[in-house]
Amino acid sequence: MDAFITAADSTLRALFVPPRASRPCPTLPEDSTTPLTDAERKLSGALMRVNHVGEVCAQALYASQALAARGNGKRRNEALALQLEAAGREETDHLAWTQSRLDELGARPSLLNPLWYAGAFGMGLLAGRLGSSVSLGFVVETERQVEAHLATHMEQLPANDHASRAIVAQMKDDEARHAREAQQAGAMELPLPVKGLMRLAARVMTTVAHRV
Repeated sequence: MDAFITAADSTLRALFVPPRASRPCPTLPEDSTTPLTDAERKLSGALMRVNHVGEVCAQALYASQALAARGNGKRRNEALALQLEAAGREETDHLAWTQSRLDELGARPSLLNPLWYAGAFGMGLLAGRLGSSVSLGFVVETERQVEAHLATHMEQLPANDHASRAIVAQMKDDEARHAREAQQAGAMELPLPVKGLMRLAARVMTTVAHRV
């Protein structure tokens, strides 16, 4: 019951409570005042909205997988749950940073955030129910795909949007570390069809969130 309450609390916080970061935002004061044209501001806002959606999904994935790790009987894995929750707290930093940057750019979050959260929660819960090695493999593949996605955003963001670029760069480093930690904890390699489905789902999400 405690695990379900924790998961429900995570859901409410991710969707309805302004997130608070435990680490300083990796931007300098002058970064947020760099002049951007209207077109650059619109592009940065759309890209950071996509990144914000990714962090909403990360909250759902880590919360659901931690819930599954605390399943009953032989499936219970408290160490894995704690590892997932620790990574989730760093993802909360990302959520707060991207939300703050959206505010600075005068852009809004995706209107479909509850839908993205629900979908990601279901995927994470399924992965977690299939066992620790599958759950960790899901983390590895998710973080690798996110890292590649963020690398693309580094190429697309306006060169003088130093604030957004600093946030994305730190997020990219954190995601790579989460993947390494999951790999070291015993992740299995997911089948290619599963990886392909994950990429397809991510492509749908990022395409829609860019506009809505």
